[in-house]
Amino acid sequence: MWSCRCPATLRVRSLPHSKSLPQCGACASVNLDRAGKGRNRARLLTAERKRELVEEYATHPGDTGSPEVQVAVLTERIIYLTEHLKQHKHDFHTRRGLLKLVGQRRRQLRYLNGRDVNRYRELIARLGLRR
Repeated sequence: MWSCRCPATLRVRSLPHSKSLPQCGACASVNLDRAGKGRNRARLLTAERKRELVEEYATHPGDTGSPEVQVAVLTERIIYLTEHLKQHKHDFHTRRGLLKLVGQRRRQLRYLNGRDVNRYRELIARLGLRR
């Protein structure tokens, strides 16, 4: 039934023997070491990468909850799941999670646009999002 132990699709707690499952070729082809260099930006959102995003988009020292930080973290997760779904077209559970993340990011952006249009426009430009 399970053919992949890709971290985006498999919850380790749900399958106690997940270590014996092979990782599929499609997920193995995403080189996590080279992620972020060039156009291949897909990578897992590790604690280290999340810390980098928080430092980069924080509005003041110690800021972890501002809309800018939240949108940046959501965008990184959306990029990873989008790349995953290009390889796994029938992974509908991940697709639903992706759509929920996109909706959450949209709400955060709408909130920021209502509060401060200049911060909104700057964030959109930095992340390279369409609006």
